[in-house]
Amino acid sequence: MALDSGNTAIKVHFTPPAATGGSSISSYTASCTAGGVTRTGIGSTSPIDVTGLTNGTAYSCSIAATNATGTSPSSATSATPNLPVAPAAPTIGAATPADKSASIAFTAALITGGSPITGYSVTCVSGTLSASATGSASPAMVTGLSNGLTYRCSVRAINVVGTGAASAGVNVVPNGAVATPAGVAEFTTIDFNALDNFASIALPAYYDGTVTPDDNTPNNNAINNRTASLGRVLFNDRRLSVNDTISCASCHRQANGFSDPRQFSTGFSGTAFTTAHAMRLGNISYYRPGTMFWDKRAASVEIQATQPIQNAIEMGWDTAAGGMAALITKMNATTYYPDLFNFAFGSPTITEARIQLALAQFQRAMVSTGSKWDTGYATVFDATAPNRNLGADLPNFTAQENRGRTLYFTPPNQGGAGCAACHSAPTFALAPNSLSNGLDAGETRIFKSPSLKNMGVGGPFMHDGRFTTLEQVVEHYNGGVQAGPAVDNRLLRNGVPQRLNLSVADKAALAAFLRTLDDTALLTNPKFSSPMRK
Repeated sequence: MALDSGNTAIKVHFTPPAATGGSSISSYTASCTAGGVTRTGIGSTSPIDVTGLTNGTAYSCSIAATNATGTSPSSATSATPNLPVAPAAPTIGAATPADKSASIAFTAALITGGSPITGYSVTCVSGTLSASATGSASPAMVTGLSNGLTYRCSVRAINVVGTGAASAGVNVVPNGAVATPAGVAEFTTIDFNALDNFASIALPAYYDGTVTPDDNTPNNNAINNRTASLGRVLFNDRRLSVNDTISCASCHRQANGFSDPRQFSTGFSGTAFTTAHAMRLGNISYYRPGTMFWDKRAASVEIQATQPIQNAIEMGWDTAAGGMAALITKMNATTYYPDLFNFAFGSPTITEARIQLALAQFQRAMVSTGSKWDTGYATVFDATAPNRNLGADLPNFTAQENRGRTLYFTPPNQGGAGCAACHSAPTFALAPNSLSNGLDAGETRIFKSPSLKNMGVGGPFMHDGRFTTLEQVVEHYNGGVQAGPAVDNRLLRNGVPQRLNLSVADKAALAAFLRTLDDTALLTNPKFSSPMRK
């Protein structure tokens, strides 16, 4: 919980609780007490405003969640309302150099100084040289820089009081035209002077401060176009397998939501198969805490990135084949990888860590915002409406799709299916506190799932690909959940697996809604296709 003090008011920021008690949370109540007097504010999302307070008085504030069984408060935190002050420092994400310019991406701090942020100021300094830019949102483009010089750039937020503290600085080196090396041009379509834009993704308004906390991008690997372009090559290059037959894209196919239409994927030998279904990759960046694979064995996208390369079945660089050291020797012998690594990292040195950074950037750039649901929700989204208007009918939906949408977002105790309790909009990524989904009786493992974006083209489904249709997936949650130590309590009713008992029409409607999450724009975007010429 974070408190943002303002003029006779306190804005209470909070993170929803990990456990809901088996019943969906219906509302939150923020309470601030001083001298025996309590003021409250009620809402369905963070933050909640508590007004009518006295400036200069210290208040003890708490937040309480309410579901069908009662209300549970949090511990208290103190804050003192005052007249607005300048906002806190933003946080810089990616800094992308260009010809005599740089694009600086950033996120705002929760603490606004008690007054809405009206704009941002970005300043880049190199010795006695400086340039600045202002704007209302991220990213900001700073022009008038000198190519080849190292600039230290920082961002400040502005409200009615004034300009706030500077963010931590980030270094950026503007650059002019750079000739694409012959080997890179021979083997790939990458043009050093016309890179695809991975770093400055235009996000819809509803990808706001309620979504950014779910981003698992580490501070040391913000997306930039050079490194993500290297990641695109690495993801699609079959030479990264021991016999030049398999790439990451062989099992994570763009047309299939970066998944595999087969239940299990074929390894480099052509005769051995993986033991788990290849997960979809869209919105991979919006899963906290960021653990990867169905069994969450990798702590981050970066660590996950090179495990398939070293797998004895998948790409073959296991210990017997010489491991990553042998692969790096092979990559150093190519006429394009040393130049690509030099372009991305400033030196031609190839390491496993750099391979991980580049692959992770490319995968995190696969943000899905172009589905039929996104198009419809953008027309009704209202950050101040109850539940951000997720309950509103979408004008571009059929009656059946809107019925499925209602079932998806409505809790079971209110006649719905309650899917949103674990797969929340707008990213439809898995809630970080989710457990397993009761596929098998007595299950002790805790599985994760990918975002539900592109489910309609991304089957089979579940870690073992046991379901081949969305209808089978819906039927599992309708009446097939099995009891076990790892099953999520949101799938239980009175301690036993839920039975939704949906009608045939409602099951069809729910499947129809899930298909509205397919994102043709992501499935056909050329910057995520293979850049390999040979």
